[in-house]
Amino acid sequence: MILTHFAAVLFATLAPLARSQDAAIVYDSIHNATSIAGTWSSGSKAVVTGSGFANPANMTFTYPKTTGISYSFTDDGFYEIARYRFNGNGSEPTCITGVIGWVHGTYTLNSNGSISMVPLGDGFQQVQDPCAAVSNFVEAYNLTEYYAQWRIFQDPVAGPKLHLFQFDGSPLAPQFQVSPEPNMLPTTKLRNDTTEVLSRRSFDEDVATNGASSRWTAGVTALGMALIGAVSSLL
Repeated sequence: MILTHFAAVLFATLAPLARSQDAAIVYDSIHNATSIAGTWSSGSKAVVTGSGFANPANMTFTYPKTTGISYSFTDDGFYEIARYRFNGNGSEPTCITGVIGWVHGTYTLNSNGSISMVPLGDGFQQVQDPCAAVSNFVEAYNLTEYYAQWRIFQDPVAGPKLHLFQFDGSPLAPQFQVSPEPNMLPTTKLRNDTTEVLSRRSFDEDVATNGASSRWTAGVTALGMALIGAVSSLL
């Protein structure tokens, strides 16, 4: 994990530092459906950036009904990312980790077709792992990210579709345009961080603040039972 993060930061550091308005970006057949500006969301589009997802001031989330990712971009170089996912555990099918996170900052469309994203420093994520010593905690998340490629196609049914490829070439889930105008929180630093792990909350405290724990537990239970069933059928 540390090496992965280091590699992403290294790629972003080596990428050209000129912003999109300072370098001519050629919108060819894999980019020309529309501008990258706006708000994009994957799958059922339940995860969307903006005020309905995260509150950076008190580091809380409003949990979506389903998992997914959402990216927003402005024309003048700002971005915001919302993510909600489950991570499986092959050796322990019931130990499924839930991660929900938010970050924003500035981005550069590099002339080689890549994207560099540098956070403002107030991003955060909540990690819930029923098998860990600390089962539920909130921590700062401010990693520089580098995407080797991006493409926008015109889906005949759903409209513009954004494909992002991570620094190692692996694709993210395709995202569809929710709005041509970016749905984002203010593009300034919204909280000052002083420690790496800023708060740790119990499940009971999380229910009291936003009811998130029960929804996460239900999702993990359903996914865990499905994985156990799949493993049992192979025995």
